[in-house]
This record gives sequence, C-alpha cells and structure tokens, in this order.
Amino acid sequence: MNDPDNPVRPRLLPVQRLGAVLWPSFFLAAVGSVLFFAFVDPLELQRISFPGHAISREFGYSIGFLLAWLGAFLGCGTTALLLNPPDHLDGEPPLE
Repeated sequence: MNDPDNPVRPRLLPVQRLGAVLWPSFFLAAVGSVLFFAFVDPLELQRISFPGHAISREFGYSIGFLLAWLGAFLGCGTTALLLNPPDHLDGEPPLE
C-alpha cells in the first residue's frame, strides 16, 4: 500500500542521469561562451596570458567552450548528486 508520508520515487537509469546533467551543462556552456566571447577576443586573451604560445582564434573558442562546459558539468553534477535521496544505514529513520 502507498504511504503518503514516504512517497516512492522511481530510480533513474544511469544514462538518464548522465543526460540530465550533460544537456543543461552543454546549453549553459554554449550560452556562456557566446556571451563571454562577444566581449573578449581569444587572441587578445592569449596575448595577455600566454605570450610565448601561438594559438588560432578557433582553438581559443574551442578551449573556452570546453572549459565552460567542464565548469557547468561540475555544477550540474553536484546538484544532481545533492538531489539524490540518502540511503539510510541500519534502518534508522531520518532526523526530523
């Protein structure tokens, strides 16, 4: 019988969890990259931060997007991890 105080939530498959983290992080990285690179030129950023290395503008855009995606992935992944209901050890009820 269903207990209204303890609703049973279906567990997501690992592929669904990964998709639920990858898609929003990809979207956030895309929007963030567009906004960031609308004001910052990758070649100027390279000249300021790594003057001894030559990179192309496309490589700068790619690295910027991948770093933004990594940061967004870590944020979304942390949120997904914190949303998991805890498994109670030794059958102890949760603190109230």
